[in-house]
Amino acid sequence: MKWEGNRESDNVEDRRSGGGGGGSPIFGGRSIGIGTIVIALVGGWVLGINPLTILGLLSGGGAPAQVQSQGPAQRPPADDTMARFVSTVLADTEDVWKTVFRQGGGTYQEPRLVLFRGSTPTACGTGQAAMGPFYCPADQKVYIDLGFYETLKNRLGAPGDFAQAYVIAHEVGHHVQNQLGISGKVDEMRGRVSKTEYNALSVRLELQADCFAGVWAHHAQSARQILEKGDVEEAMNAAAKIGDDALQRAGGGAVVPDSFTHGTSAQRQRWFNNGLQNGSVKGCDTFAARSL
Repeated sequence: MKWEGNRESDNVEDRRSGGGGGGSPIFGGRSIGIGTIVIALVGGWVLGINPLTILGLLSGGGAPAQVQSQGPAQRPPADDTMARFVSTVLADTEDVWKTVFRQGGGTYQEPRLVLFRGSTPTACGTGQAAMGPFYCPADQKVYIDLGFYETLKNRLGAPGDFAQAYVIAHEVGHHVQNQLGISGKVDEMRGRVSKTEYNALSVRLELQADCFAGVWAHHAQSARQILEKGDVEEAMNAAAKIGDDALQRAGGGAVVPDSFTHGTSAQRQRWFNNGLQNGSVKGCDTFAARSL
């Protein structure tokens, strides 16, 4: 991926020098569904617990908790290559979504991205590195422990800088959903429908975020030619590794479609590719799609 020398975002907050926050686990955030996998699989094998049970416990649900007060925001050091990469990808998503919203007659409000280690307080409760990258709609921030990228590469077999960029773009996709009022409508259904029905809504929400990640890549490539040979394959491989069916097989259990919350490998690849090929927000309407 061609990113060196491109603009870096000013909306990056570095909390890595501080300690982790206390309090209750995060509730109400949306994650790509990767980071919890390692905890779930390893913990399940060691403890003899169904990995899906651990995933469910880590996913959480319910009302947002109040965020603890934070000191002045710190910028990442200039010589931190990975932080620069994340800042550059975030800046690229800002440029794309500002243009897309403006063309649609709207105004895009940029999210902030928080770098942390271990745990950190958020407006959705305490965020844990084990959850993987996640988005908190209550404070409109994306949270990521950069150690996650080692997990992505070494534990999940999804290396490459564009795979890493896809992760960020997916979480920004949840911010776009929040801006458009989509995630709020889905959240309103919590408790009003059965767990199976809510899981199905969650799948459509996550697949739409994958599609929005593809929309970003489409417009970034058109405007700045960021893609290099093999980049798309990296993102598609990452999408395949984090499909619900792939994770359940990796956990040694049966594939249970009613428990899916993020979509199958094929679905995640399909919707990312849909956004990548078409670059259309309207084309990402997973809630109207008869087939995912």
